[in-house]
Order: sequence, then structure tokens, then C-alpha cells
Amino acid sequence: MSTTRRDFLATSAAIALAAALGRPRLARGWQGQAQQPVFTPIRRNVGFFTMRGGTIGWLVNPGAVVVVDSQFPAEATACLAGLNERSGSRPVDFLINTHHHGDHTGGNLSFRGAAKKVVAHAKADEHMRQPPGGQPPADQLYPDTTFTDTWSADAGDERVVARHHGRAHTSGDAVITFERANVAHMGDLMFNQRHPVVDRAAGATIRNWMAVLERTPRDHTNDTVYIFGHANTGLPVTGSQADLARFRDYLGAVLSFAESQVKAGRSREEILAMRDPLKGFESFGRFGQPGPRDALTCAYEEVTASPRS
Repeated sequence: MSTTRRDFLATSAAIALAAALGRPRLARGWQGQAQQPVFTPIRRNVGFFTMRGGTIGWLVNPGAVVVVDSQFPAEATACLAGLNERSGSRPVDFLINTHHHGDHTGGNLSFRGAAKKVVAHAKADEHMRQPPGGQPPADQLYPDTTFTDTWSADAGDERVVARHHGRAHTSGDAVITFERANVAHMGDLMFNQRHPVVDRAAGATIRNWMAVLERTPRDHTNDTVYIFGHANTGLPVTGSQADLARFRDYLGAVLSFAESQVKAGRSREEILAMRDPLKGFESFGRFGQPGPRDALTCAYEEVTASPRS
């Protein structure tokens, strides 16, 4: 099947699903947002897939197929079609979700009947079933295998390990490592030079997020390739531990800025009115409007929270 034909079918499936769920506005949005699916190999049968949503990681070897995250239904359908071409339509042994957000799990439904197991941290599973502050999807393929600290499995000649290091971007984030390929999928623990989403309603904490970024390289080597959940326009969705350190420093700088402004006696409104890029981190761009999940708002809330928060 040609790429163009496959994209058309994938997008059409998403539109039909949105219409069936009574969401015609979402269906119109999908019509205007279709992008080309791109499969990029990294090494030793591991690569990443980009289309729309959080970056998908994949493994296709003679003995197994593994997928990390699923974007949205149309994109997941296109991803699965490409994986079938590469694997000879072998079933997906493991679909692993790095966390619960819809741009990483919305496409799970497209793997129904194709994935043998769906794996996620226990908190990610909980939040998929009942999103903090929101409503669960009308239909979804939920995890059937959960863990609290670590999970691992053999996938052909590859070893896949999932690790949870505590609250960070959410309270259910996991780093997924393909050990022999030496590739680690960070999910939304990594935004490459882009202001991140900080989901405090789901247990996010910027301070511990920094600690997770400090700890993760200790489980890996100096030449590990990291797959990022998102990147700023024109920047890669893969990188090294130096990129993790850069993002950790950015998070620390946002916290320090908020703390210094609070100590200077400025009001919440004055602090959150900042739009200019953070000094030393201009590549991340200007801050947007205040919101419950933007980095500056969450940094302010974190530095002014009571010790029990």
C-alpha cells in the first residue's frame, strides 16, 4: 500500500472515530492536521516514529515487535501499518505507554487486536482510566500489565526495561530502555529546548523532575541515545545526556526565577505576566499565557506551596 493511500485511510479512520464519539469539531481538526508518517532507525532494530503527538519509539527484530506510546488514532494506524510492512504483520508483543497524556495514549485503541500486552506504570494506568480534572475517553485500550518501580521483558534478542523514578512530568512517568541497542525513550520527561507541560493535577513536581533527569543517566552509558517526547520546531527528538542536563538546568532556572520574584515581593500576576525568554535559555522561546500546566505557573505554585503540597 502506498504511503499516500495509507495516510488517507489512517486519517479517515480517525475522522470516523471522532464522529462516532459525537465530536465533529475534533474530526474537522484531524482533517486539517494530517502529516506524513516518518520512521527513523536509530540502531540495532530500534527507531522512532513521528507524525503528530508525542514521539513513538519502536523495535522490530526477527523475534518481536515493541511500540512505545501511540500518539492519536490516525497516527497510530499509520504507525501500525508501517510496522506491519517491516515485520511481516507480526503482532505487537508489547505496547508500552510512558505516561497517560492523550498525545501518547490516544492511539492505543488502534492497537486493539494487534498488541498482545499493554504496559504502563500503575499511576499512568490510573490516570488513563480517570484523568485528573477530566473525563476518560469513551473507548480505550487500557494497560493490562502495570508496575510500580521496574518492569522488564525479553523481546527477541533485545531486553526492554521500564523504570519509574518518582513524580516528575506526572506521577506515572517511565523511562523505557532498549538495553542492547542502548536507546532510552524518555516520554515527556524530555522536551528538547521547548517549554514543557507540567501536570501538577497528576502529581507533577519540577524539583523531583530535575532529580529524575539527574538519575536517569546513571542507569545508562555515555553513548546512550535518548528519544524525547517533544522538541522545539526544527530541533531533533533524539539526543544525549547533555540534552537531559540542559533541560534539567532549564527547570532549575524557572524555579529560581519564580523564587527570586516571590522574594522580591512581586505578586502572582506580576510574575506570571513574564513573556520574554528566560535568560540563558532563549532557545526555549517566549513564555505563553499563564495556565494550570505551563512551566512558569507551576514553578510559582511549587515555590509558594505549603510543605505538605
